[in-house]
Amino acid sequence: RQTCVQTGGGGGYRLYDVMLQAKCLFCTGELLLCEANTVYKYIQEDGSNRGTYGKLICTNFKIAFLDEDSSSDDNEPQFKNKIVGENDITLQCVDQIYGVYDEKKKLLTGQMRKYPEKLIIYCKDLRVFHFCLRYTKEEEVKRIVSGIVHHSQTPKLLKRLFLFSYASAAPNNTDGRNQTVMFDTLEDWRDELERTKGNVKYKAVVTNEGYRVSEKLPLYFVVPICVSEESILKFQGRGIPIWCWSCHNGAALLKMSAFPKEQDDSTSQMQKAFLDGIYKTISKPPYELLKMDDLSSSLPSLQDIQIAYTRFKQLFLIDNNADFWATDVKWFSLLESTNWLEIIRRFLKKAIEVAECLERQHTNVLLIEESATDLCCVISSLVQVMMDSYSRTKSGFQSLIQKEWVTGGHGFLDRCNHLHKNDKEEAPVFLLLLNCVWQLVQQYPPAFEFTETYLTVLSDSLYVPIFSTFFFNSQHQKDTNTTGESLKTQSGPFKFLTVWDWSVQFEPKAQALLSNPLYAEKPKPDKSQRKTTRFKHQRQLSLPLTQTKSSPKRGFFREETDHLIKNILGKRIGKFINSSDEPHNSFREFYDSWHSKPVDYHGLLLPCIDGPEIKVWAQRYLRWIPEAQLHGGGTIATAAKILDLMEEVQSLQVKMDEEHSQAISRDVQAVPMLRNCARLSSLFPFALLQRQSVKPALPTSTWKDLEDEDDLVKRDDEFVDLSGDMS
Repeated sequence: RQTCVQTGGGGGYRLYDVMLQAKCLFCTGELLLCEANTVYKYIQEDGSNRGTYGKLICTNFKIAFLDEDSSSDDNEPQFKNKIVGENDITLQCVDQIYGVYDEKKKLLTGQMRKYPEKLIIYCKDLRVFHFCLRYTKEEEVKRIVSGIVHHSQTPKLLKRLFLFSYASAAPNNTDGRNQTVMFDTLEDWRDELERTKGNVKYKAVVTNEGYRVSEKLPLYFVVPICVSEESILKFQGRGIPIWCWSCHNGAALLKMSAFPKEQDDSTSQMQKAFLDGIYKTISKPPYELLKMDDLSSSLPSLQDIQIAYTRFKQLFLIDNNADFWATDVKWFSLLESTNWLEIIRRFLKKAIEVAECLERQHTNVLLIEESATDLCCVISSLVQVMMDSYSRTKSGFQSLIQKEWVTGGHGFLDRCNHLHKNDKEEAPVFLLLLNCVWQLVQQYPPAFEFTETYLTVLSDSLYVPIFSTFFFNSQHQKDTNTTGESLKTQSGPFKFLTVWDWSVQFEPKAQALLSNPLYAEKPKPDKSQRKTTRFKHQRQLSLPLTQTKSSPKRGFFREETDHLIKNILGKRIGKFINSSDEPHNSFREFYDSWHSKPVDYHGLLLPCIDGPEIKVWAQRYLRWIPEAQLHGGGTIATAAKILDLMEEVQSLQVKMDEEHSQAISRDVQAVPMLRNCARLSSLFPFALLQRQSVKPALPTSTWKDLEDEDDLVKRDDEFVDLSGDMS
């Protein structure tokens, strides 16, 4: 099969019939760069050297191992991706590469004098691949090792990303059923203002058309009505309160990028006068009171987040069975020392604090950050997920990411380090958001239309350079490179795919695993009761509504205005923000009062943040570790039974339709037939059924006590198998 042609540069050549029997699917525009035969891939399962022979290749898209023994369907993964196979690693997904010399590991980064006998590839999705090169020809070893290191680790130009090769060669078959709002038109912003009832006090502006204000701002955004286009142009968007979302009571969430700290006196005075006028206008009727929060003072820095995650992910990059059991006995102390879960807790706590201001105090909240594209994105997104049930639907959550992250200017290219140009800019900010949202999903499953599998797949999509969603720093960068100079074979503007078209990656049965069968769909309002329930959602009615006394000196705008603006212009303002007229235990009172009432899955949701309530996202971080799986157990057993019942109900519905209308409905959405699975893992659908350790999931000390009990070790686990007997 001829799958691609060379499109200029890079040393690639035509792919013809490369290991078709290995079921390796090459993408349109993919170029084979180098290959090596007789490569042995270890199965790091029980410390043995078992594995399989095959061909290791490197293309401009991925590193792939073509298994000679993969002709059997028994090894097919439960959750198959049409773009990236089980033995495929996209170049952007490669984290670190090590060579083994005389049983010693050495990090491979550049030119090598001696080539390793083993190759270990650590992936950003936490897979670990071990390849033995002892039986491979020396020339092939040199080519494949040098090629993999060069194409995955060295700095590259943006236009050299596979994103552009694919876009120039592949047709843009976008799924027309995609309901995600992209927020790339003025109408999208106006519709969002109308949906949240924010159009009374805020307006969508076209001031940045042609990016004449700032290349970091989107073409269209929303500001308070009192902000003039002249001031937006004058200050290049800095110091401008930009609207994110409006609460049902009229209070709004806003964000702002701060002015540069190094300014001359005249510029500072001009900026001070501008801020003075803006905030005096916002804090007067009909606007609510305003509270500001400098996130750079109240939350961990990007560097702290990166350090914590780097330590955290090392706990899951397990080389073999022995390493797993060696760290098991000290697992909790190692986990605590990373500080990753504590960072998640702090971000959730901050989001609750913001929700309290909006919900109970009826106070506008303005989030401040240097560029307003990192920490602001996390907090504003979390607040909307917690307070707006629309953001807990699949299309609503995707629209939220488009609004706050993609068009909001989050630097995906730098934060994910896709070009390997600056490690200091790298930070897993978007992954932090997904971890926080996962905490809510696992605490309140019926409130979310999507599943944890959806979040896991979304985190994997960060490293798939076929979709443009997570591969640009700003809307300006994307627009510039879409209409700029293209490859020789490109006849027009690039047409990038969006990650929200899940049909590109998954078949319908696999996509069904992204939707929550237990989702408590929001009931349609009764017309006869609409007048009495339109002001407050049910959850808010259960909250203690403390009457706040309005005062000219209360809230953000008081006598300290000059002092505060001075701090905004040059210093952190955390100390000032903490000084509030609210009692010190206001947060705890709000938090405890909410948790003492029944949950309304379509109202306000507050995460549990005390102690062990913050958990490890097991499906994402443990899915490649066989020893961490519970075979026949876990929450997937319940989900599988529900999917089976849904399938049976749909089948009965079809039969009823046949009897009444003599027509078979062909639009019934397919659901996975899980009853044929002999044994489900707690990490389904990512874990393979044949991957299982002979050791139970017990602490190391307990396991050693039981090692001599042969009958216990050999005994099958006693989890109930809900898969049933199909005979």
